[in-house]
Amino acid sequence: MDNKTTTPVKIWDIPIRVFHWLIVAAMAFLWWSGETGGFAMEWHMLVGVVVLALVLFRLVWGFIGSDTARFSQFLKSPMAAIHHLLELPRRTTAYHAGHNALGGWVVVVILGLLLVQTITGLFATDDILVDGPLRSLVSSSTAETLTSVHRLVFNLLLLVASVHIAAVLFYYFYKHTNLIKAMVLGSADWPADQSKPMLVFKSTALGLGVMVACYAVVRVVLMLLH
Repeated sequence: MDNKTTTPVKIWDIPIRVFHWLIVAAMAFLWWSGETGGFAMEWHMLVGVVVLALVLFRLVWGFIGSDTARFSQFLKSPMAAIHHLLELPRRTTAYHAGHNALGGWVVVVILGLLLVQTITGLFATDDILVDGPLRSLVSSSTAETLTSVHRLVFNLLLLVASVHIAAVLFYYFYKHTNLIKAMVLGSADWPADQSKPMLVFKSTALGLGVMVACYAVVRVVLMLLH
């Protein structure tokens, strides 16, 4: 076990943490409501629109947000990701100022799946009671295809989420790195004998403002297309 003396270092801003935990809560609800059906599907669609807005926010924040939120900061080459994967068996505490090289690509995969999931949901139908808000814009066969894709992608999201949870537990118990603490409190443990990373953070008000604006944009677009 790594016995280095550590000091807390801010890694994640509030908007990123709000985004992360809202996605966790939303996905849990969407799973439940999708399995329950009936009246729950009305809320299923409303929450799905929220998730679409959150994904849009994360894409925007990935370009204008804090350093650790920016794609340019955490998207490394595929070789860097492979190198990190090969280092995982080392039983030492992992210190990263944000996403590691492998985790960065996992973020992109999750965002991509969420984007496909939410967009296909707009056109999905159960052919009985519930239609997505944009179902009328496509033919029945197209709606059936998009509904199938919607269900498939959700299963893929469950798989990726399971791998993500397993990775968090692996880091906690094997590499003695508390990733959950960092995403809850915003700060991560950093070796006291190493220089702290020089990170620039954007204001919380800006981030939350962008989040609200993204939701407003999604709602207006859906209203215009409906």
